[in-house]
Amino acid sequence: MTTSTLTHDVRVRAPFGERHDEILTPAALDFVGRLAAAFGQRRQELLKERRRQALRLAGGSPLDFPLATTAVRADPTWRVAPPAPGLTDRRVEITGPPERRAAVDALNSGARVWTADFADATSPTWDNIVGGQLVLRDVVERRIGFATADDGKEYRLAGRPATLVVRPRGLHLDEAHLEYAGRSVPAALVDFGLYFFHCARPQLDAGHGPYFSLPKLENRYEARLWNDVFLLAQELLGIPRGTVRATVLIETITAAFEMEEILYELREHAAGLNAGRSDHLFSLIKTFGHRPDFLLPDRAEVTMTAPFLRAYTDLLVRTCHRRGAHAVGGMAAQVPDRDPAAREAALATVRLDKEREAEGGFDGSRVAHPGLVSTCRAVFDGVLGERPHQIDRTRDDVAVTAADLLSVRRVSGPPTPEGVRTNIAVALRYFAAWLRGRGAVALYGLMEDTATAELARTQVWQWLRHQVIDKETVLRLLDDEVAALGGAYPWAPLDEVRALFERTALSVELPQFFTPDAYARHLVRRTGAGA
Repeated sequence: MTTSTLTHDVRVRAPFGERHDEILTPAALDFVGRLAAAFGQRRQELLKERRRQALRLAGGSPLDFPLATTAVRADPTWRVAPPAPGLTDRRVEITGPPERRAAVDALNSGARVWTADFADATSPTWDNIVGGQLVLRDVVERRIGFATADDGKEYRLAGRPATLVVRPRGLHLDEAHLEYAGRSVPAALVDFGLYFFHCARPQLDAGHGPYFSLPKLENRYEARLWNDVFLLAQELLGIPRGTVRATVLIETITAAFEMEEILYELREHAAGLNAGRSDHLFSLIKTFGHRPDFLLPDRAEVTMTAPFLRAYTDLLVRTCHRRGAHAVGGMAAQVPDRDPAAREAALATVRLDKEREAEGGFDGSRVAHPGLVSTCRAVFDGVLGERPHQIDRTRDDVAVTAADLLSVRRVSGPPTPEGVRTNIAVALRYFAAWLRGRGAVALYGLMEDTATAELARTQVWQWLRHQVIDKETVLRLLDDEVAALGGAYPWAPLDEVRALFERTALSVELPQFFTPDAYARHLVRRTGAGA
């Protein structure tokens, strides 16, 4: 590994790849360094507070709506900024990795918004991170495209592509290939900063703006940090204040209790809230997995009709619409099958889920595959008609208590043998793909990403913790699935994949995320996405 000094602040600790010099310019790195200088220490303090909060909740402290912010929730007068250009109508959004082919397919899919996801749909090899930034720059400059190797067919952007939204990595992750003041730069600031530096002004000139989706937030203080990042970034580049818009994924249980506060902190930059099922369940297990009344059954059995999830989505819609923000529903992860019967069954499942969301007041929803866009759009067309959203539907009928958000016991139960095996198989296959540089993987008819892999491995941990399955059974299934993995993925590093699963699912204490350790052990050494 080589070391290059491009500015007095930021060091690039990786070889330069093709076109990397277009992204890693001295000015861009200096901009990232300014963000790291301004917010690096504050981000560290927020991560320490996450750990303190986790210990408090594990020790029996109650989780409730914050008393200190009662006035914010009670004040009926404040609103977020009006919808920005390109974000007025969000009836169907598509999410995927910032890869060239995926970008063209998503932008041309008919979705209103494409979220380029560095957080959950990208394996953070260095080439993937810089390459993803190149893809975004090419999208903004409308020079994105590719030709297939077999027939040479070219794919280019359509006349009205989807609006681009960028999802940076979470605050808990570092980017080891960039160093500031002797420390790795926070990955979130890298992803945000490089895109903002290169694309904010071109997006503004094109009539849109720099739009973001913020993952893994746990409280209002983290939203305040992001708001301050936006303010400084706009100031440094001379971008008008309030140009940035951010949609926050409500995918942690603590954030579910601070939805209004999160919107309030971001209000001049807020574009709405998203529901995130897999990460929400993952967060519940991390937070309350030691308690038997939070024992979750097979993940396929925990649908959005579960009372505690319905309370969470109802509260999200009410909160957003009360404050003039968009409420965007959860992800449909089905991958349409070539078999007509299987395909129709998958689309029927998606249709039913989106009907529930549209009728519940959501302004749009998300899909992971272009083949689901028309189904989602048809459902929301039927409810919205020519209206761009239904923010005027304020859901004043909704009254959600802390107990409602935590009523997991109403669906609590042990897993089935098939559920245990499926979680092990999904986690192993995803880990293998992630270690090789792929962050979004079609498995068993679903598009799996980091969030679903986290849920799969933490459910196994929870079931072992409460002795509803025994370790001998898990080890036997693990042997079977590692052998099957070797047959399906002959390139998979079986020892590394198995060790990663054992560290993150079979340990006594549950690791908060699999990604930091796996990144440090494996991906830092692997710049690319192959071999």
